[in-house]
Amino acid sequence: MFAKNKALYYIILVMKVNIVCVGKIKEKFFTDAIGEYEKRLSRFCTLSIIEVPEATKFTNLEQKSSLEGELLLGKASGVIVALDGRGKELSSPEIAKFIEEKKVSGLSVISFIIGGSNGLSKAVLDKADLILSFGKITFPHQLFRVVLAEQIYRAFTIIDGLPYHK
Repeated sequence: MFAKNKALYYIILVMKVNIVCVGKIKEKFFTDAIGEYEKRLSRFCTLSIIEVPEATKFTNLEQKSSLEGELLLGKASGVIVALDGRGKELSSPEIAKFIEEKKVSGLSVISFIIGGSNGLSKAVLDKADLILSFGKITFPHQLFRVVLAEQIYRAFTIIDGLPYHK
């Protein structure tokens, strides 16, 4: 569907995709799942999980969110996609189209930002090129990283015309 100009993909540098998030994953099954998608994605892009520490020294939620936002933006580069429940809901093919458009236009880095338990700061949302929502339900942050990694993998298989997405 999106692989009309396949020859063009071979002259574009390998895309780098960052998942920039607050906190560390403690459960091995989540890290194993993310590792599996990282391995699968290696044929399409370089996936990096970049973790920033939770701002535990603040009890004020606005201060906490603000500091985490600064840390997240400090690690993000390229096209910034903020994950937020108030964002735009896109289908998997629409996410693939978004990534493909960035890739074809020569943008080789996309950073997906996942906030902490209090969400993303206004500064992060203001800086984002796209605010993306995966629906109105609440995900545990560790599980959401797995879901996001899977959707990134799905997007690249759609772009490449592979049968993974049905």
